[in-house]
Amino acid sequence: MTTAVYLASASPRRKELLSQLGVEFTQFSVDADESPLPNEQPRALVERLARLKAQSGVELGYTDRPVLGSDTVVVIDNESLGKPRDKNDFIHTLKRLSGNTHQVLTAVAFATQNNVLSCVVSTDVTFKTLTDEEINTYWDSNEPQDKAGGYGIQGLGGRFVTHIAGSYFSVVGLPLYETEQLLKTFLRR
Repeated sequence: MTTAVYLASASPRRKELLSQLGVEFTQFSVDADESPLPNEQPRALVERLARLKAQSGVELGYTDRPVLGSDTVVVIDNESLGKPRDKNDFIHTLKRLSGNTHQVLTAVAFATQNNVLSCVVSTDVTFKTLTDEEINTYWDSNEPQDKAGGYGIQGLGGRFVTHIAGSYFSVVGLPLYETEQLLKTFLRR
């Protein structure tokens, strides 16, 4: 695929993943309010944010090719878990994930001035039971601070995962298959 797009994300993980699709792209970041709306369900939240990021890129003047926006949330008990606010929030989050299965929802959106198209990919991730020492050591690694749900499956946090059902790349931050298919569909519209 030799299509050129804009990537409305500062994420190095999304940049690396998008490059695996062979898509030419220019990366920039957008400043989007990621606060959930009152009573907004996780699936609606992640899709709204991906669309918002893509459309924000269009509003910034990136209009000569499609803009890709994406967002990822970790969900347990139908509650979205964002990036940890501090160490206590991180510990609370990891204790909730410990020994349980949670969902990682990643939404992908493409936008131009006249069109927006999006999809949401859900992946089930199961964690082993974590010790307090493992949780504290992981925090001290500085890896979890900027990750949804407080862990990175592609890094040190991957050792906590006992099972995954769905797209590994979605958990990292950009589902490759679904992104490619969505772009093909978007370009045909």
